[in-house]
Order: sequence, then C-alpha cells, then structure tokens
Amino acid sequence: MHNNWARYLVFFQYIGTNYRGAVKVPPNQLVRKGVQDHVEDAIRRLRPLNPVSLLVSSRTDTGVHALSNSAHFDLQRMNDKPPFTEDVLVEALNFHLKAEQIRITRAHRVPDDFHARFRARSRTYVYRIALGISHHSLLPLTERDLCWNLRNQTLDVEAMREAAALLVGTQDFSSFRAVNSDIHFKSPVKTLNVASVQPGSSFVHAHFHREIPFWELTFTSRSFLYKQVRRMTGALVAVGRGQLSVLQLQDILEARDSLAYPQGLAAPANGLFLTRVDYRETDLQISQQTSEQQFVSSGNSED
Repeated sequence: MHNNWARYLVFFQYIGTNYRGAVKVPPNQLVRKGVQDHVEDAIRRLRPLNPVSLLVSSRTDTGVHALSNSAHFDLQRMNDKPPFTEDVLVEALNFHLKAEQIRITRAHRVPDDFHARFRARSRTYVYRIALGISHHSLLPLTERDLCWNLRNQTLDVEAMREAAALLVGTQDFSSFRAVNSDIHFKSPVKTLNVASVQPGSSFVHAHFHREIPFWELTFTSRSFLYKQVRRMTGALVAVGRGQLSVLQLQDILEARDSLAYPQGLAAPANGLFLTRVDYRETDLQISQQTSEQQFVSSGNSED
C-alpha cells in the first residue's frame, strides 16, 4: 500500500427529515439525496486520487435519524501527502458538510481489511414517544419531527414490558419484517439482546412551560430486518394502548409471516434514532508499524 493511502472508519449523526435514508439514492430518483451522497460529496472535496466509495454500516430509512451511524472509506492523497490525521479529517469533512444536518463526530484510521458493516458487533436504536399532546404543533420546536406524538395521556407500560420480553432472544422475526427486495436473501432469524421501555424526556424539558411525558423504547441486536424496529415499536405501542393483547403480539411473532402483522400498525419514521454501532476495540487497531509511520508523517497536516 502507498504511504499516502488510508482506510478510515467515521461515526456520523444526522437529522433524517430531509434525506432519503442513510444510503445512496439511485441517480434516476434524485428528488432528495441520501446521507451517503452528501458525505461522499464532502470526501470528494478533499481531492482524493481514488474514486470515493463510502460503505455505511446501517441503512436507516427516509426520515429516521442517527446519533451515531458509521461507515468506512479509503482515501489516497495527491502528491504523496501523508494521510490526514483523524482530527483534521473530521474538521475538514464537517467544513464541507456545513449546510447539511449531518455531522462527522469522530474518525479512526483502521486496518486495510476493516469493514464497517460486517465488523459491527451490535446496533442500538431508540424510539422516542411523546404522550398527551392533542396536536403536533403544540410540541416544543426542538421536538419537531424527532418523536412520535401520541394523543393518549397514558400507556400501559407494564403490558408493554411484558410484550417486549417476548421479543428478546434468538427467534424468527419474519412477522416484523416489511417486504422488500432483500426478503429472499436474508435470514429472518435475529438475536434481540435488548427490548426495553423506559421513561424519557423532551430535549427542552427543563425549559418548556409544561411537562410532557416521554417514553423511550430501546432495541439492541447485531442486525435488524427491514423496518423491524418500527414494526416492533408499533406493536408494543398497540399493546400499551390496549389495541393488542400481549397474547396477540405473541401470536403475531409465532406466525412468522409478514402478512400476520396488522396493516398500518408500524411506528412512523420520525421517532426513530440509531444511537450506536459497536465494534471490538481490537478490530479498530492498525498494526504498530503503520501507526508509527502515520505518526511520523502527520507533522504537516496542511489540506
């Protein structure tokens, strides 16, 4: 490998409202770009020698947000300039992303064979729900498009927790998968490590004139099926509202059939946040020799 070539893992966050999801949008559908399109544009602004290709770890949908998604890419600099240091790379990409609701939060130089998607140990999603607001325009501005606003004053949280416990473990989640083009290629068996229902809060709870009850549903798994989190959330909320019994949710799960899932029950995109993607520390470490080379050559970090 060239001394001016490096592979980076970057963590990034975004408000998903204005984007067609995390990954690239086919050129023939460019009404709105995906987050990946914008990050790749920013990488191109660094004038790399190699074609830019970002591999995103977690494909979030249109309107879904991320506090921490991740991706890797390779960067070869012109004129034998040394690889960017991690801090300079973060600042440079954010400089070019400044008009977007997308921010790179950190970067790691990683081994040449590192893969952001396949090396991920787990992904955690949090779904935010606001209760008792008669109309979404009465939410604080800081919550606009960032939660699911339910008119219900209360949810039966105990029933929701009982139902959530049924989802934990290794099982066939076919009923919680929306139909898409991947359906015949991906196993519906997933291991859900966490499904919890906890009190949350509004982003401005200390400064808003009225108390708004918030609940957060947290799900952790190595990977998820298409729309699985929104369908699980919708079913748990239906249990909390008394529209489904815990037993009925169990029946839906055991049917192992996406058609067994009631139509129109999935939670909307705007309350969903990808909050973390976890990796083994050892997978992120490049060999001593490479990092020493990098350290020696990173004294001059001009653009």
